[in-house]
Amino acid sequence: MKILVCISHVPDTTSKINFTENDSKFDQQGVQFVINPNDEFGLTRAMWFKEKQGASVDVINVGLTQTESTLRKCLAIGADSAIRIDAEPLDGIFVAKQIAAYVQENSYDLIIAGRESIDYNGGMVPGMIAGILGMNFVTNCTQLTIENNKAIAEREIDGGIETLSCSLPLIVGGQKGLVEESDLRIPNMRGIMQARQKPLTVVPSSEEKANTKINTFYKPPSKEAVKLVDANNIDELIDLLHNEANVL
Repeated sequence: MKILVCISHVPDTTSKINFTENDSKFDQQGVQFVINPNDEFGLTRAMWFKEKQGASVDVINVGLTQTESTLRKCLAIGADSAIRIDAEPLDGIFVAKQIAAYVQENSYDLIIAGRESIDYNGGMVPGMIAGILGMNFVTNCTQLTIENNKAIAEREIDGGIETLSCSLPLIVGGQKGLVEESDLRIPNMRGIMQARQKPLTVVPSSEEKANTKINTFYKPPSKEAVKLVDANNIDELIDLLHNEANVL
């Protein structure tokens, strides 16, 4: 079984976020980047298939040279090889078309992507890849097993869990639950040394253009100072809730 895991190179949520050029461009200066958490759950599940069922695991990213550190971390975790499509990830459909074009030339049985990335939270890429390639697709996936070319997947839906079965090839939008957080892997020294010897292939982007353009970014407004009310002053509390908070 050949598995491809889609990897997004995203800012750590503890990083301070700023914008430049009249708030039209994200400022990467001083920002720590990590593997997108939803992708990391998918990569860990792919490693389980590698160890238990002899699967091969490739990772792929659409990005410029700065994303290679994230791909090298994936290799250190245990992926067999990495592919970087040399293009700036301008929007979701652009990324989906780039990955789909690669898969059309290099077939896979299973493609695992995070259901969404934590930077733009678009939640579009895995579904659009599936649409372009005509593959079965399950998103919000929390459990995945594969036996004899048949996949059984569980996914979160409103009010419960849905269990689906389908044949391969399949693309999955994974999330927390696909593996437990305690199962996520930290590269050890042996893995880091092996990662240096594993192939990281850079391929040119396909002839695609972005369909959208970012006009401006803005931060949410600062929270107002907290007003403390004496526990015995119920009338003041009711007045604030009614006239300022507008919740009564």
